[in-house]
Amino acid sequence: MSTSAPHARNFIDGRWVDSATVGESRNPATGEVLGTFADGGADEATAAIAAARRAFDTGDWSRNRDLRAATLFELADRMAARRDELVELLARENGKVLGEAAFEIDLTIPKLRYYAALALTDLGSAAESKPGLYSMALKEPVGVTGVIAPWNSPVVLAVRSFAPALAAGCTVALKLPGQTGLTNGLLYEIIAATESLPAGVLNAFTESGNDGAPLLVSSPDVDVVSYTGSTKVGRLIMAEAAATLKPVSLELGGKSPMIVFDDADLDAVVPVLTKAVTTFAGQFCMTGSRVLAQSGIADALRERLSAALSAVKAGPGDDPTSEIGPMIDRASAERVDRFVQDSAAYGKTLVRGGLVTEGPLAGQAFYLPSLVEVTDPTGPIVQQEVFGPVATFEVFETEADAVTLANATEYGLAASIWTRDADRPLRVGRELKAGTVWTNTWAVVLDQFAEGGFKQSGVGRLNGRRGLEEFQEIKHLVHLAPRTA
Repeated sequence: MSTSAPHARNFIDGRWVDSATVGESRNPATGEVLGTFADGGADEATAAIAAARRAFDTGDWSRNRDLRAATLFELADRMAARRDELVELLARENGKVLGEAAFEIDLTIPKLRYYAALALTDLGSAAESKPGLYSMALKEPVGVTGVIAPWNSPVVLAVRSFAPALAAGCTVALKLPGQTGLTNGLLYEIIAATESLPAGVLNAFTESGNDGAPLLVSSPDVDVVSYTGSTKVGRLIMAEAAATLKPVSLELGGKSPMIVFDDADLDAVVPVLTKAVTTFAGQFCMTGSRVLAQSGIADALRERLSAALSAVKAGPGDDPTSEIGPMIDRASAERVDRFVQDSAAYGKTLVRGGLVTEGPLAGQAFYLPSLVEVTDPTGPIVQQEVFGPVATFEVFETEADAVTLANATEYGLAASIWTRDADRPLRVGRELKAGTVWTNTWAVVLDQFAEGGFKQSGVGRLNGRRGLEEFQEIKHLVHLAPRTA
């Protein structure tokens, strides 16, 4: 590796911080070493928490709305100026194809601006309850926020948590994963360049292990936790947070059903379902991993979707002709392949994509899309989050059957309904146990509307005003005016 390869550091208390351990960042499409990063742990987490605590307790961040708005606006501008760098680095290091990397960054910048504006416009309430008796309900920041974000969309998912926390007046200790060490480092550079940001308000470190992240949950100096990741880890976080009764916001796993009715426009459906399986190589909590087809169109949809998934072109994320990039690493691709192999015992394989074994992509982290038809919704490939470009195909008869199948897992993050019937989406959508239900579309996320999961897909909400409230307390002030003579 060239001595000029980049090295990413952590950013804590307004200063660059290296770590005793150095991690390597690799391109999952080629195995090439892209650079190195300071691989943090307990020491960096402890320092980040201490800096955030001190900034919250001794600075005016929590009460200075103008400063918070100015900082978030500036951070958005700084990110916009380096937007193309972030897109290109995400494509190389994370494996996203260029359009998907751009999708992530282009979701992120307006989110910062939305919460900058909300910092100025969020209000409490007041009333004269009785003559001379005044009540005020004031919103206050909870305090220090621990944010843990995953590697599949590190920039937008980190910002989705820390932007509302900062807007509310909290300070932040942020942990990002080692798989995207260089992308994290570029985000830290953008944070460090934000001149209006006081030292200690936003602290960030990268960790490939699991020594630092648990401290963001267990430390008595952290007042609220925001985590995005697996349901398994979410349960552990909730149990640990119970010791200090700190609130948690958890967006967890998903098994999004894509419900296609007989009257759906298959010309519109098939391309979107194909993207719903392959976007981010299926490493997306809202991946359309369950296709539910009404019997009248099942044969046509099965044939057309199988052909579309078989034709998807794999390639490096930074190749403009690629339609699906590599998974995050070879081990993840092999894990997904075992899911599909095992499903042969209870399902019918319609498309057996699998690991690339020939040509220039062989031996790396590429996994071609797979489609498995099942009749029993209790099988592991239906019940567990595969987190790869794999979908199941299930056939139903009636609306009631569709609802029963769609709700047949522990997850409830999102769902999609495809129909020309104007009333059916409201009728069916009302019965689905999911936090977001789209009609004739998929993966539409709006900053001003809350997002989160039902059942085992999460606790709390992000985005919208509700996202801000995850980081606020309500204080009721009561004032009795003295009687006049």
